[in-house]
Amino acid sequence: MNGTMMQYFHWYIPSDGTFWKKVKDDAKHLADLGINAVWLPPAHKGKEGGNASGYDVYDIYDLGQFDQKGSVRTKFGTKKELKAAVKSLHDNGIQVYMDIVLNHMGGADEIERIWVRRVNEDDRNEFTSDPFEIDAFTKFTFSGRVGRYSKFIWDFRCFTGVDYAHDLGETAIFSIVNEYGEGWEDVIDTEKGNYDYLMFCDVEFRNPSVREELKRYGKWLLREIGLDGVRLDAVKHIAPQFYVEWLDYMRSLKPDLFAVGEYWAPGDLPLMLKYIEATGGRMSLFDAALHHNFYQASQSGKDYDMSTILNNSLLQDNPALAVTVVDNHDTQPLQSLEAPVEAWFKPLAYAIILLRDQGYPCLFYPDLYGAHYTDKGRDGNDHEIFLDKCDGIEKLLSARKEFAYGPQRDYFDHDNCIGWTREGTDENQGSGCAV
Repeated sequence: MNGTMMQYFHWYIPSDGTFWKKVKDDAKHLADLGINAVWLPPAHKGKEGGNASGYDVYDIYDLGQFDQKGSVRTKFGTKKELKAAVKSLHDNGIQVYMDIVLNHMGGADEIERIWVRRVNEDDRNEFTSDPFEIDAFTKFTFSGRVGRYSKFIWDFRCFTGVDYAHDLGETAIFSIVNEYGEGWEDVIDTEKGNYDYLMFCDVEFRNPSVREELKRYGKWLLREIGLDGVRLDAVKHIAPQFYVEWLDYMRSLKPDLFAVGEYWAPGDLPLMLKYIEATGGRMSLFDAALHHNFYQASQSGKDYDMSTILNNSLLQDNPALAVTVVDNHDTQPLQSLEAPVEAWFKPLAYAIILLRDQGYPCLFYPDLYGAHYTDKGRDGNDHEIFLDKCDGIEKLLSARKEFAYGPQRDYFDHDNCIGWTREGTDENQGSGCAV
């Protein structure tokens, strides 16, 4: 059967702790739709405790088991409920991909006196001060976990930078002076001069103790949860050499481990290809370039040349490593990379990613179930958002499951109307389709 992934969450999942139970109960339905892999949200404790999305990492070993940050459970539930959800998915033939967030940590337990330099926020390679001392929250002791699973203590030596000087009451970017190199790590992206620093306490991957601890964590997660793959957050902010080392180690334990990285660079395919080269093709990437094309087409309407819809996309250039999306939790309305594909175009976009031979398609939760939430927009005002499910999405999923097989012939020769055929295969009786 064709592989189909689903991002089984969005940014505004309720913080009531019932989410893992929903995943458990929905597994059979997903399998019936033809979903055979589910990308789950970050399962660890974030700095906001029971309300944390998980992208605000506090303790990677606390999956809803310890009383930390004001809560035992995470936003999504308890560790026991997570394991029950994973078992239910596996029992229904669905692989589990966990969202792994290793770039940064927040909500430290103790203050340390550390040496730093101020940095120009628009050009991170420019230091705007000589080294000086500040008080910063950089020590993580995880007192609620009391050393269970790992006794590793994170301190300022484990980080390259912070964004707050407690004694000065100042928010800025401060590069930590340490023994692991001058300034930031070498990353592919030259946005802001060097885009190593993103937020909170930025992890120092040049520290060998940090790398070894994150390998131990990966091994523990494989054993504890039984995951089948990983979605790697914010890889553009991490030196690619780390993930070469980490994925090689993880695959020494689980050779068939799937990995997809979030290198979000809309309209910049060369940057994504450069990252793939730097990591030796060890991970797939979400096709941000194709999403950009979908967004532009949905905004432009009849003025968009549909014969170019695949141009400058990872799907076109390196389809074996392209995970294709129509939207995600960052591009949905009111989020940081807000660029939602208009509802009228979504059935066309899903037809492209679901019914073609190339790429590994990923369905977004609201496009199957809808979503309703309120948050502040860029104008500072509250906005109530209603996202309808994608029209005809079940039929498209069924067509992928039953018919979208065999050699493909393209007809991309008209500005407003494109198509393709699939010839079907002997192994899939009755398969084949025209789109």
